[in-house]
Amino acid sequence: MSNHIMKHIVSISLGSSSRDKKTHLKLNGELIIVERIGCDGDEQRAQRLFTEMDGKVDAFGVGGVELYVRVVDKNYPLRSGLNLVKNVTKTPYTDGRGLKLTLEQSIFQRAAPQLNHPLTPRRAMMPMACDRYGMADSLARAGFELIFGDLLFALGLPIKVRGLARLRSLASLLLPMVGLMPIRMLYPTGQNQEENTPRYGDWFDYGPVIAGDFLYIRRYMPQDLAGKIIITNTTTAADVDLMRQRGLMYLITSTPRLEGRSFGANVLEAALIAYAGRGRVLNDSELFRLINELDLRPEVQQLN
Repeated sequence: MSNHIMKHIVSISLGSSSRDKKTHLKLNGELIIVERIGCDGDEQRAQRLFTEMDGKVDAFGVGGVELYVRVVDKNYPLRSGLNLVKNVTKTPYTDGRGLKLTLEQSIFQRAAPQLNHPLTPRRAMMPMACDRYGMADSLARAGFELIFGDLLFALGLPIKVRGLARLRSLASLLLPMVGLMPIRMLYPTGQNQEENTPRYGDWFDYGPVIAGDFLYIRRYMPQDLAGKIIITNTTTAADVDLMRQRGLMYLITSTPRLEGRSFGANVLEAALIAYAGRGRVLNDSELFRLINELDLRPEVQQLN
């Protein structure tokens, strides 16, 4: 695409259309059109949109589902996600996993200087950690005791997984099977993303920090979030209001806020692919270089 035409990225998501947005993102003076289209869980519509827009935009974000779950240097394919983009041949696409690992690997270290409260006990709970290994790694290096709820939140098994080594073992056992499951069994899609039914209170009360994908946190988070810190990604203005009403102390998002909301890792990574202009997905070292060049930092908001 010519440099004179404004670059345009589209995130097609299985999530709710109520979160749709079209805005501009400025990267180093270059304006990029950023658009999100939610398909309310309709996989056929998502696949059709990817196929129709292939070659017409600079990069795609794949939202509401993963293409691969990346744990350190291993990528586990999710068939239901890959099915959505099987007809895409021209436009590069990403589910944000490169950015999740690079940007989130130091999320707590980058955010900590802006926190004015001592965090005790140094404990954190992640409802799902397999898909956010970088975030788990950041918290582990910051000295947090961690429990992971992957077995509970994905499969309904109330078993706490402790520590990164066990998380890696669990991933190598489960993800080859999980990769074959239909999307509706793995992710809250469509209107299910809007629901909140407080459950698993003892898990949420494990320590002051709750971290991971906001869709899983929102689904079951308690009425009382006083004294808590949530470290997450995609949040709308309505999500922030909800957390403020429940007494949340700090909200840390791995991506910067634009017009009141933080977009998903897939959106920002697609924007970086468009900005770089190479017509392909970026590798880790290219992403690290851009993160530093553009000074992308987590956003820290004190809500109460």
